[in-house]
Amino acid sequence: MQHTTIAILGGGNLGTAIAHGLHSTGDYQPENIMVTRRKMHDVEELTQKGMRVLTNNQQAVATADIIILCVQPKQLFGLLQDVKGALSVGKHLLVSTITGVSIGEIEAIVGQDLPIVRAMPNTAIAIRESMTCIATKNASEAQMKRVESIFNVMGRTLRIEEELVAAATVLGASGIAFCLRYIRALAQGGIQMGFHAEEAQAIAVQTCRGAATLILEGGRHPEMEIDKVTTPQGCTIAGLNEMEHNGLSSAVIKGIMTSYQRIANIQK
Repeated sequence: MQHTTIAILGGGNLGTAIAHGLHSTGDYQPENIMVTRRKMHDVEELTQKGMRVLTNNQQAVATADIIILCVQPKQLFGLLQDVKGALSVGKHLLVSTITGVSIGEIEAIVGQDLPIVRAMPNTAIAIRESMTCIATKNASEAQMKRVESIFNVMGRTLRIEEELVAAATVLGASGIAFCLRYIRALAQGGIQMGFHAEEAQAIAVQTCRGAATLILEGGRHPEMEIDKVTTPQGCTIAGLNEMEHNGLSSAVIKGIMTSYQRIANIQK
C-alpha cells in the first residue's frame, strides 16, 4: 500500500481520526495521506507527522487514488459539485462516511460508473480499534477488499447491506458515546463509594475493556459471562436487578432507537 494515495476530504474529528489511524499503521507513506480543511492551523499535528493538509479539494482529488468523504451531510452536495470534474472512472474509488446520504444520492451527482462504498467507522479508528461497517452497490470484489484492507488495520470491518448503514451508524459510531457515558456513570459510582476520580476512572475503564475482551475472545453471549459473576443473594445480582428496575436495558434500547429515528430527519 506504500504507493496508494488517499485523500480525506474534511479534516474534522472523524477525518483527522482516520488520518491518524492510517499513519499509525506504517503501511502508508505520510505524504500519501492528504486531508483537506479550510483552517489548516486546526490540524497542524497532521503536518508535523508528514501528512499533507490542503485547502483545495480538487487538488487533493486529482492526485489521489482513494477519496474518503468526511464532511457534514449538509456540506456533501456542494463538495461533490466542486470535485466531480476531477473524479475519473478507472482511477478513483469513492468512500463515503456521510451519515444519512445514500449511494444513489451520490451517484446522481458523480455518475453511476464511479465505484462508491459507504463506510461507517467510529472515532476509535484513531487508535486502530474501530468497528467499521461497509456497503456498496457497484464496487467490485477487489475494490471492496481494498477498502477492507484500509479499515481492517484500524480495527474490524463488517460487510452489510446498504439499508443497514443507518443502524450501523447508531450501534457502532454513536455507540462509542453510549459506552463512554456508561463508563462515566460507573466511575461516578466509584467516587461516591470513596475512590478518587482518577482511581475510579481507571477501574471503570479497565473493567469495561476486560468485559468487551471476554466477549471478543470467548465468543460467548454476555449473559453467560454475567452468570459467572452473579451468585445467589450476592451483591452483583442485587445491583443488576436494581439497574433493571430503573430501566437500564430499556433506556439503552430507547436511546438507540431515538438516534436511529433521528438519522432519517438529518438535514442534508
